[in-house]
Amino acid sequence: MRHFRSGLVAGALALGTTVATLTPAWAQELPRGDATALGFDPDRLARMDATFGALVDKGMTPGAVLMLIRDGQIAHVSTMGKRTPDGEPMTEDTLFRIYSMTKPITSVAAMMLVEEGKLLLNAPVSTYLPAYKTLTVATGEKDAEGKPVTRPAKGVMTVQDLMRHTSGLTYGFFGAGPAREAYNAAEVGSQDNTAIEQANLLASLPLEHDPGTTWEYSRATDVLGAVVEVASGQTLEDFMKARIFDPLGMDDTAFYIDDAADFPRIAEPFADQAKLGSRDVFDPRGRKPNQSGGGGLMSTVHDYAKFAQMMLNGGELNGARLLSPKTVQLMTSNHLEGIKPGKYYLPGPGYGFGLGYGVRLETGNAPSSGSAGEYNWGGAAGTGYHADPAEDMIALLMIQSPANRGPLRLIFKNLAYSTLAESRIDD
Repeated sequence: MRHFRSGLVAGALALGTTVATLTPAWAQELPRGDATALGFDPDRLARMDATFGALVDKGMTPGAVLMLIRDGQIAHVSTMGKRTPDGEPMTEDTLFRIYSMTKPITSVAAMMLVEEGKLLLNAPVSTYLPAYKTLTVATGEKDAEGKPVTRPAKGVMTVQDLMRHTSGLTYGFFGAGPAREAYNAAEVGSQDNTAIEQANLLASLPLEHDPGTTWEYSRATDVLGAVVEVASGQTLEDFMKARIFDPLGMDDTAFYIDDAADFPRIAEPFADQAKLGSRDVFDPRGRKPNQSGGGGLMSTVHDYAKFAQMMLNGGELNGARLLSPKTVQLMTSNHLEGIKPGKYYLPGPGYGFGLGYGVRLETGNAPSSGSAGEYNWGGAAGTGYHADPAEDMIALLMIQSPANRGPLRLIFKNLAYSTLAESRIDD
């Protein structure tokens, strides 16, 4: 049964591959607890670190940070390898491009506005962005000039469609098709466009599907970020900082790294693992106009742990309540009844999709360990996390390896669950 914690319990320091000394920058991190007392097998924790460490040594990623949390306490955290291919050893304060792990944060921002009556899930996106009043869909054909043939879209794109990836929008950096080609030709991923400029550009291009009909991973959460800006009257960055990052003590989470003194903390992939389609991973040094609600944030394992624990707590952490428990339940429930999967159904077998999260529908029918009700998402550079309410457990993986993100995340998830010596699920 899904349950939420109302607070955190102080704990003693847990052992990992690397034991870090607390510094002022980490003063607000989650408390550390005893792994054995929290239901983990010490030998299997050592096996997890050794197994993943061997993958690092093999060259699948320059380095990694692994973290397991239970009962609101850090049970285990380990670092391995290097921040950059030729750099310093990996540390717990390393800054990672979290890419699509930005999406749950943007979704929380939107749901905060829903709770305040400033945003409606069933409202047309055009309520906030008028460019979305008239949309077209690519038919799959091209005209004599090689441009996609289109027809008028059927149905209306809603805010809920943006959050559950049923908007009809798509991505251009992977897959094939006329709509994706149009995205690439228009350079919709340019960091030189503001969130609203990018959203308006997307509205001028053909959709891949009619809104509300198909799950297709897309730039919908970028558009959601623009909607947040319109509904709140703030930039996405300012809203997130004031309403999410500052209350949770996420001091190392931002769209860009402004202080050059922090540049050495930025993790980098191997050069031959750094491409997302034809694009290199983004450079967070130096500001650009774009604040991508779908994939633009930098963060650390400790910062994201606070966000993840807030969600598992039902919207609250250390007295800072961002959402009500019922809103968190709504976000982490399946919203795809009657919706067909598209060509690339990333949640995978056994999973539906909520508002910003893949949601496990049952214990079986998936190629990984887990529990019904578990929710998760990852980023294009390899970071990933899942939260399991039934086990009161969070697992976080921080790496930078776009080329190997799929197998590394799956291996980590199975390794993480294998460390449990005690299950909370009733027989």
